[in-house]
Amino acid sequence: MNEQVHYLDHAATTPMVPAAIEAMTEHLRDVGNASSLHASGRRARRVVEESRETIAQALNCRPGEVVFTSGGTESDNLALKGIHWSRTAVLGGRPRLVSSAIEHHAVLDPLDWLQDGDEAEVRLLGVDSTGRIDLDELRALTSGVQTSLISVMWANNEVGTLQPIEEVVAIAAEHGIPVHTDAVQALGAVPLDFAASGVDAMTVTGHKVGGPYGVGALVVRRELGVTPLSHGGGQERDIRSGTLDAPAIAGFAAAVELAVKQQAEHATRLTELRDDLVRRVVAEVPDSHLHGDPQRRLPGNAHLGFPGCEGDSLLMLLDARGIECSTGSACSAGVAQPSHVLLAMGCSEESARHSLRFSLGHSSTPADVDAVVAAIGPVVERARAARR
Repeated sequence: MNEQVHYLDHAATTPMVPAAIEAMTEHLRDVGNASSLHASGRRARRVVEESRETIAQALNCRPGEVVFTSGGTESDNLALKGIHWSRTAVLGGRPRLVSSAIEHHAVLDPLDWLQDGDEAEVRLLGVDSTGRIDLDELRALTSGVQTSLISVMWANNEVGTLQPIEEVVAIAAEHGIPVHTDAVQALGAVPLDFAASGVDAMTVTGHKVGGPYGVGALVVRRELGVTPLSHGGGQERDIRSGTLDAPAIAGFAAAVELAVKQQAEHATRLTELRDDLVRRVVAEVPDSHLHGDPQRRLPGNAHLGFPGCEGDSLLMLLDARGIECSTGSACSAGVAQPSHVLLAMGCSEESARHSLRFSLGHSSTPADVDAVVAAIGPVVERARAARR
């Protein structure tokens, strides 16, 4: 077993940055519930509100629009269910809810739940071979139909394709439909401006940008009604209840601030590393190919297909060499499933199983790329031999 680990799964989670660790640990010994009125409670509240202001400044939104949650999954659920329920109370009936076929399961599963409960008519936009949504289909689906919400991710977590959020917002505005975007992968990777984007709600989380696990936010315009998922103290604008984790929120804010500040430099460096990785891997395995938009994509994402291989086999063979990446496919009840993203992009079931996602982040180095390039040829050859 190699002692050195080459970590190329930053899209799943990325190591905490020192600034976030310092901000979080500074408050771990503090006592005080941010909802308490005594001095210790007020000190905890100050940490929360200063962190809220830091995040608001980084994302160009109002502090009151930052609703702290436990992470991306809760934020997506709160946006989809909460906004849909609130809008249904106004629109009446069973409004349409439009999303895309390549969303993260934190979006797709709540949509299934709403539809199965006969609470929404869910329609999923198709995508082209690069993973970009069909805007003409969006126009057709939202024309003359009562629609509660449009939810389209800013950037795809598997293949890295950036979506045309500006055009989505423009189409939605013609019909007065609010827009939610899951921007978990986009934050810190591409420019992100809540106010300028025109979206009404945006999901972000800490552990994708060098912050702690278990903390995130739904940035949501104050004018938009959101029905709470759970009830209790109503700590966050009465739409989210639960004792606030002040240390984690402080770490989250420090990570977001740093990620936004360093975004341009970070993107340039990762784009160079990613392009080097793709070029050299294709040279080693000539029939390998890149999935996703070749230009409009996340800087650290290299999603590659290797015909004649099973992605899971490739992953484990690389893992044995100290190289950690992802297949990018879902796993249900211990049975590997073909990627729903690749299937939506027109791949066959077989080709949707033969891919690996190498995702780079702030700790990635040229040595990580070198390790993948050195290993990929023998690993692919061994994986193909196992299928014969």
